[in-house]
Amino acid sequence: QVQLVESGGGSVQAGGSLRLACVASRYASFLAWFRQPPGKEREAVAGTVFIGDTTLYADSVKGRFTIARDDSRKTVYLQMKSLKPEDTAMYYCAAGDGGGWIGRWKRENEYRYWGQGTQVTVSS
Repeated sequence: QVQLVESGGGSVQAGGSLRLACVASRYASFLAWFRQPPGKEREAVAGTVFIGDTTLYADSVKGRFTIARDDSRKTVYLQMKSLKPEDTAMYYCAAGDGGGWIGRWKRENEYRYWGQGTQVTVSS
C-alpha cells in the first residue's frame, strides 16, 4: 500500500502561482496529479514515470504546470503558474505500480492509491 499526503493548496488571484506537494509513504513507479472542479468529473493533470523521469501533461496545463520528483522519488510536486479561474478544483495525488503508464495514465481507475486532496481556488 501507499499512503499519500498532499499540501500546498490555497486561494490565489488569476495569474498567480502555487506549488503543491505530495509525500508518498513508499516508492511508486508512477505518480500523478488529478483535479476535480465542483460538479465535474475528475481529470488527469500531470504525471511522472520513474524510469527516465518522463513527464506527461494535459493540454490544458501544458506550459503552465510542471511536475517533478525529488531525489528520493517519494515526493512529487506540481508547480502551477499563470493560474486561471478554470484551474479551480480539488487536486488529488495518485500512485500506481507496474509499467505501461504512458498509455494509461489519464484513466483514474488505473490507480490504486489516492491522497485526500487539496483545494485550489483561483479568483479573477
